[in-house]
Amino acid sequence: MTTAPSGTAPAAATATAVPVSGLPYLGSGIGYRTEIKDAIDSPANRIDWLEVITEHYLFAPPDVRDVLHRLRRRFRIVPHGLELSIGAPREPSPRYVDALAQLVDEIDAPWFSDHLCFTRAAGVALGTLTPLPRTREIAREVGRRAQRVQAAVGRPLILENVTYYIDLLSPLSEAQFIAEVMEHCECGLLLDLTNLDINARNHGYSATEFLDTIPVERVVQVHLAGGTGGEDDRMDLDTHSEPVPPAVWGLLGELVGRAPVRATLLERDQNFPEDFGELQAELDRARLILDSGWDMRAGTRAEVR
Repeated sequence: MTTAPSGTAPAAATATAVPVSGLPYLGSGIGYRTEIKDAIDSPANRIDWLEVITEHYLFAPPDVRDVLHRLRRRFRIVPHGLELSIGAPREPSPRYVDALAQLVDEIDAPWFSDHLCFTRAAGVALGTLTPLPRTREIAREVGRRAQRVQAAVGRPLILENVTYYIDLLSPLSEAQFIAEVMEHCECGLLLDLTNLDINARNHGYSATEFLDTIPVERVVQVHLAGGTGGEDDRMDLDTHSEPVPPAVWGLLGELVGRAPVRATLLERDQNFPEDFGELQAELDRARLILDSGWDMRAGTRAEVR
């Protein structure tokens, strides 16, 4: 992967992204996975939108890209990346950013997302979502870099909180670090409520105080999933393999009471149930909670569709 020197803008056409407050309401969606593609294709199932893994399509041949074009006829699609590596000390690859801008434009995505972390160092792919040292200096640089990427792609970038299993001593808490990043960009947040729940339990902090600290008005989308662990003093793990747990549903209810969240996304990567009805029930529950938040406000969902 080619990298640009630190401090330079990605080589893509600069455009102005839509402000977070102007983004559309998408509803209750699911991550597109080949294991459930037949259920997703079925018009009998109630799915509002799809999230796809950016790197599966970024440099893909036309026949693979055609899958997106077919899905786009029925669903709004949002690309969710793993390799932007926004927290790396160098700017993201101009080739990557240019291809990302083309993909986002091709499917008319309302926004694109990636993780608040780094996945590459000294040109080496680390193969994991590595958390960042939580300092104000790093937060400022990450925020500014995210702003440059958002401008290059021309659509809103929303950044996701990640799970971490070792917490090094840092000047800022996780929530303070996220808030500081947001001070230096106009990007949105993808709040993974499962990651929040896991981190809060593994590292002994309050998920509610986390929500008190971050700018919840910048939360555009949430991720919902189920993990494993938590027994015999073991850490909880973010496996995307189980039903969404009660604590995460509770956090979703609390969040939508605070902010006009645009979309929920059910993440399941393994242990898919034989009956898609189990996932459909979670999709319907998420939609009901999401809509309840909008119903509490004077505005209607029609205003942001």
